[in-house]
Amino acid sequence: ENIQTKDLEEAIDRGIAGLERKSRVLNKKEKEIVAYHEAGHAVVGAFMPETDPVRRVSIIPRGVAALGYTLQLPTEDRYLMTRAELINRLKVLLGGRVAEEITFKEVSTGAQNDLERATKIARSMVTEYGMSESLGPVSYSSGQRSVFMGAEIPDAKPYSEEVAAEIDKEVKAIVETAYADVRAMLIQKKKVFEKLAKALLDVELLEGAELKKLLGKGANVQV
Repeated sequence: ENIQTKDLEEAIDRGIAGLERKSRVLNKKEKEIVAYHEAGHAVVGAFMPETDPVRRVSIIPRGVAALGYTLQLPTEDRYLMTRAELINRLKVLLGGRVAEEITFKEVSTGAQNDLERATKIARSMVTEYGMSESLGPVSYSSGQRSVFMGAEIPDAKPYSEEVAAEIDKEVKAIVETAYADVRAMLIQKKKVFEKLAKALLDVELLEGAELKKLLGKGANVQV
């Protein structure tokens, strides 16, 4: 039996989000929140410069925790990322929570993993990549781990408590600035992400040419 593109994409989806769990039934309010959440990710991903094109948006539950997902696929192999590209990746992660806030005037627990990943990117920018203006081109990660009783444990922080507080402050500033930018963008694109969310509530999955047509001119969608 020949392997087709849809088989490869299903394998990618399984690897990223897990098996489909159509047996997991969300109530009407939950499904609506997930639809707007994923629409937020997709619109930021499709209209933010220097991000991978959006391929698919789904509100079909997968795996243990994924209630929906937005799939972006790189167009080429990448070995380096610039500060701007990292910031934009962080912004895509924040798009779901921002869309919830704009739509429902409150946020849900669904953005937990997004916030963890966004914060991790910001912290790496500050402590590993020297991408903080206030802390400068300095690495605050020892890059080493000690072995104790057969288990690896992180080395003690190679900097003072004052620097630790400055790192926390800078990480917070990066995330909050990105959040404000995403909020401004999604307010401007409110009609677009509302249109996408409503379409997802009807069909549950949109991809390729159909998704590009719905998002309209300028959308970076892989068809």
